[in-house]
Amino acid sequence: MTDANGTPGGVAPGWYADPYGAAPQRWWDGTQWTAHVSQAAVPQAAGQPTAPQYRQPQAAVRAPRPELNPATPVGTVWIWLVALLPLLTVALLPTIQIHLPAIDLNDATPTIPDPIALIGGPWYFVLMGVSWLSYAAQVVFSWLDHRELTRRGVVRPFHWAWSFLSGIVYVIGRTVIVRSVANRRGMAPMWGAIAVVALSFIVSIIWTITLTSSIFDQISRMAYTGA
Repeated sequence: MTDANGTPGGVAPGWYADPYGAAPQRWWDGTQWTAHVSQAAVPQAAGQPTAPQYRQPQAAVRAPRPELNPATPVGTVWIWLVALLPLLTVALLPTIQIHLPAIDLNDATPTIPDPIALIGGPWYFVLMGVSWLSYAAQVVFSWLDHRELTRRGVVRPFHWAWSFLSGIVYVIGRTVIVRSVANRRGMAPMWGAIAVVALSFIVSIIWTITLTSSIFDQISRMAYTGA
């Protein structure tokens, strides 16, 4: 019979040398080591059985990944699709335009504005749909890329499920592993994905500034007309 740490049972309860090294003595309750320790060494009676020793579990050691054949290509169409697919969302972002309805301050019964127009019109839903489809496609393409790398001989490629966090997470992780087994090859998709993220950030900032300026301009014109 063994305890949770793999220590054999059957030894009488008592104070024994602490196998963890935290104190001189630790109490063995007959089946497992307890949290009770003693700072003073307790003399052991003659003939008393030796306390069971804690056995540190041996960590599993994975063999290093073998080098890939230099003639084996490491780029796939799937990894480039994962890296460049977000460009679809970037291209559609400038189509979202918000137009505030004209409000007559002297009108006792103002009309209710169209809520769809307030969020950018129908193109907003197109953008959201493309974004979700792009996300799903990145997961599928990551799986296809992972399968292709395995077929080409890459041992334990970066797992495709990381793409659920983000496509660029998979691209970066994949590049690190491929680079380590392919003599530093396979960096291009990562730089492409980083360039797409940087472009998306720049386009988003420009679009936000332009949209904010347009909204303030519409508000100013409505205020001038109302006056």
